[in-house]
Amino acid sequence: MKLHVPLFVSFVAMGAAQTPSVEAPKPLPNTVIATLDGKKVTYGEIEKYMRGLTPQMQQNAMRNRKEFIREYGLMLRLNEMAEKAKLDQKSPYKESLENARRQILTQAQISEMYDNFPVTVEQEQKYYDENKNRFEQVKLKVIYIPFNPRSATAAQDDKKYLTADEAKAKAERLVKEIKAGADFVKLVRENSEDEPSKAKDGDFGTFSRADRLPDAVRPVVFALKAGEVSEPVRQPNGFYVFRAESISEKPFSEVVGQIVTDLRNARLREWLESTTKSLDIKYEDEKFFSDPAAPAAAQVPGK
Repeated sequence: MKLHVPLFVSFVAMGAAQTPSVEAPKPLPNTVIATLDGKKVTYGEIEKYMRGLTPQMQQNAMRNRKEFIREYGLMLRLNEMAEKAKLDQKSPYKESLENARRQILTQAQISEMYDNFPVTVEQEQKYYDENKNRFEQVKLKVIYIPFNPRSATAAQDDKKYLTADEAKAKAERLVKEIKAGADFVKLVRENSEDEPSKAKDGDFGTFSRADRLPDAVRPVVFALKAGEVSEPVRQPNGFYVFRAESISEKPFSEVVGQIVTDLRNARLREWLESTTKSLDIKYEDEKFFSDPAAPAAAQVPGK
């Protein structure tokens, strides 16, 4: 029988339902926090173990610590049973352990290289100066004209909904009026149905290229110049008309963290490409590499 559910999954699932714990002083590493099968377990031992868990699992562990220790004890017991049965020397577990070790070491080497790539202030400033368009931000106002995605007669309330064609025609008419000199804010107040932005005379916020925006919206708003109005942009439930209030770049101090990440990622890609190219590979069995019908690795019977 294959067990695909990882240990601690039940604990992780139930952890979110627990009442968040109050922050308590951190125990000393040699503090004994529990006894498992007669063996004392220190806080230092648990702390080391938790370093290998995901941040979410670490948080859940601290929400219900007694349950965590029970799960930890169960893991140790099952590990002991598996080792006595020499399951670590039996297929496919042996291969799985070897593969897991390779993957962990691979990621460890990548992380070490990434963390230790030096980045100077001069490099950060140069990157900022040469890539200012990446840090461009646009302050927007918006008019939102909704439509019923099914039909105008499918509404559940008394409100009359426009069809998609009607909403598009209205949005296009408003764009023409704005380009002819109509007051954008006045049209916001009279026509927009996005209540949060309407209450602020159409102010929709300031967005940078790193922000998450719908694919249909991003190229439109970042192509605008200050004061320009977009053509209607269709989204699932309505049409948006955007006006760029101002175009600017985020200051260096606000994006230096992103710059360091970008520089280190670029160095990491270069290092990985160079390391890959340095591999001495000879493809000995050309038939294997040219035959798409080559048999896959054999499956272990009963697994």
